[in-house]
Amino acid sequence: MKLRAFSSADIRAAVPMARAIEAMKDVYIQVSSGQAVVPLRLPLDVEKYSGTTLVMPAYLSGSGALGAKLVSVFPGNKERGLPTTNALVVLIDDRTGVPLAIFEGSYLTALRTGAASGAATDLLARRNSTTLALFGAGVQARTQLEGVAAVRAVRKVWIYDPDRRTAEALRAEVETRGGPGPREVEVASSPGRAAAEADIIVTATTSTRPVFQDADIRPGTHINAVGSFKPEVREIPEETVARAKVVVDSREAALAETGDLIIPIRHGVIGPPHIHAELGEVLSGRAAGREADDEVTLFKSVGLAAQDLAIAQVVLNEAVRLGLGSVIEL
Repeated sequence: MKLRAFSSADIRAAVPMARAIEAMKDVYIQVSSGQAVVPLRLPLDVEKYSGTTLVMPAYLSGSGALGAKLVSVFPGNKERGLPTTNALVVLIDDRTGVPLAIFEGSYLTALRTGAASGAATDLLARRNSTTLALFGAGVQARTQLEGVAAVRAVRKVWIYDPDRRTAEALRAEVETRGGPGPREVEVASSPGRAAAEADIIVTATTSTRPVFQDADIRPGTHINAVGSFKPEVREIPEETVARAKVVVDSREAALAETGDLIIPIRHGVIGPPHIHAELGEVLSGRAAGREADDEVTLFKSVGLAAQDLAIAQVVLNEAVRLGLGSVIEL
């Protein structure tokens, strides 16, 4: 069996952020219109090392993307000098079931997650939003900034991370990056300082409890919450969830997998109907996006394998033209 293998460098070359955002919008429309089969992911907890490995299959009948992602999240890897998240994506021919290609999944995951926030920000954030607060300064923060900056004129970025050295490293990286981007980057001394200054907030952490207080959130703020993928883990205060217009990537997945919604439902603060819409419903015009400048909007993303397959399909389609990837024989 011969198949192509694509590195993170190949993915970067094939899929600029603007193209990734377009792909995410198409995916969400397929998911919300019944053109996708996306089973709930299977989590395998590795309690001995405080890690989790997730098995995530999907099929997009509209675009023909079939395959699966295997992703591991091990927060302790930071102390070992290893990435917290490692992943592999497999794309399969939906006509024959023959594997077509494998993809380095860590950067692909970061790219599609940043692109998802870009798509949500484009629909839900105020048009005049210029200040972004990043909670978490890891790999995800880079593509989250890129995704938001692709759809809004971000002039200032606040960064908060409990490890100030990590936050300072990201600040230096953003400041020295060429091309268009924020004019000011500051490391916040506290979560409240970052949140209170922001028009747009991104939470991309492994925290098990809220990373800011509800009182810090101004009217009109848009939040992209991408870190929580377990029922007992949350980044957003339940008071913020209760007063926000909540949009999700998938109702089924969000209600089964994220503590950001499950915990306030369990406490009786909200009910499942509090979810306003899936992002695909907003994209297709079946549900409203932002309706007032003072609304607090929250996009809660748990991440769907369909997103990964959409990016993988773009890479494969560009492979011959750009001379990407290598052929391996199994």
